[in-house]
Amino acid sequence: MVPGVVYGLGAEPQPLTVNWRELRAPLITEQGLNAVIHLEVAGERTPTLVKVIQRHPVRRNVLHVDFIRVDLNKTVDVEVPVVLEGEATKVNNENGVVDQQMTALLITAKPADIPSQLTVDISDLEIGVNIRVGDIALPAGVETSVDPEESVVTAQHGISEEAFEAEAAEAAAEGEGAGGDDEASDDAEASDEAGEDAASEE
Repeated sequence: MVPGVVYGLGAEPQPLTVNWRELRAPLITEQGLNAVIHLEVAGERTPTLVKVIQRHPVRRNVLHVDFIRVDLNKTVDVEVPVVLEGEATKVNNENGVVDQQMTALLITAKPADIPSQLTVDISDLEIGVNIRVGDIALPAGVETSVDPEESVVTAQHGISEEAFEAEAAEAAAEGEGAGGDDEASDDAEASDEAGEDAASEE
């Protein structure tokens, strides 16, 4: 049994305990953490969503679960994973790199309309091209307040291992050169000081 609390919809927070195995069952379905969980509290069934799962930092076992009450006829704000699909052939052919800058998107939807994930096809992605929030096809009943111009995925020129090693060797050589100049300068200063001391003794 795992302790928890349920709150939301203007009602007082109510502590409870849940059977972790029974709770885990819907959470490992396609809906994941956005699955609607019907809790029976004080003899009354309440639709909820899991808000927070607290785990032990080392053992990772569940310590506490926060549930939020939801009205199945009203929208809620939740984050949904953004998943890439397809092969970025044009990017790979130019030794480029695909950079996923957004892994989850905040959406607004009724609990029953919350998708398990949002899919972004990168098959036609080219270097220098960005896929933005506005390019994501949202399912019916789903909206987002995130700026449509915010970048989700981009493709950039990569750097080969040979080029990386060459740059590193060049940087090391420049560092050694700078050190050599400093040493020469130190030697020159020491020589000048010795000359001045000799002149002073004369």
